[in-house]
Amino acid sequence: MIDIGVNLLNGQFRDDLDAVLERARQAGLSFMLVTSTDLRETVDAIELSSRHQDLACTAGVHPHSAKAVQTGWEKQLRRLASAPKVLAIGETGLDFNRNFSPPDSQRRVFQAQIELAAELALPLFVHDRDSDGAVAEMLAPFSADLVGVVTHCFTGTRADLERYLNAGYYIGITGWVCDTRRGEELQKLVPEIPLDRLLIETDAPFLLPYGATSRFKKRNEPCLLHFIAEQIARLKDVDVGIIDKATSANAQRLFNITQPLG
Repeated sequence: MIDIGVNLLNGQFRDDLDAVLERARQAGLSFMLVTSTDLRETVDAIELSSRHQDLACTAGVHPHSAKAVQTGWEKQLRRLASAPKVLAIGETGLDFNRNFSPPDSQRRVFQAQIELAAELALPLFVHDRDSDGAVAEMLAPFSADLVGVVTHCFTGTRADLERYLNAGYYIGITGWVCDTRRGEELQKLVPEIPLDRLLIETDAPFLLPYGATSRFKKRNEPCLLHFIAEQIARLKDVDVGIIDKATSANAQRLFNITQPLG
């Protein structure tokens, strides 16, 4: 299995990261993509990934961090994105649920990263929360120029799903799909996601799948990715092996994953 979104630089992993990675490998994960949310974290993600053959990372600025970018940040990001271990631009997008950064700042920073992804021929790792179609609208003019897009941690509506699938994008599913309350709408939509557009991710340490037991209380880990695959298999009424195989192949295709990476 491949976890396409894990926040290994989060402070919750500071004291036992090596053990976290070993548990993931023992659970059958062959590859993990480390999520970056700002330039400082991108530097750290590249350094971490360089020490592990089965890790790579994204490079980008999360919408929550958009208001904090400094003059020249685009040049810094372009330079960081040239590292062999960087497989995507992101996490980037729009979050109008919390608006930790003003919407105008979010749009400006997202636009710059869309353009950079097109320029560098790297896929986009996209965050969309309550944008009401604004993310899809900003991506649309670049549809012919982008090599690929995944809407990370998809929790949108049927209309959102249709927009993204019609555009040919991939859909990232997290432990949200296991939630007996918040995940009800997503559970209804999962059967409509074609196998060749499906990706799985833990978004660890967040979104501990409902029903998963963890010795770390509410902390999620990449070793729990199988809970997500199993829930999707139930919803699609297929063997979990089909989900594992399809999502791994999709991740390899979207992110051009080859091992070892430089």
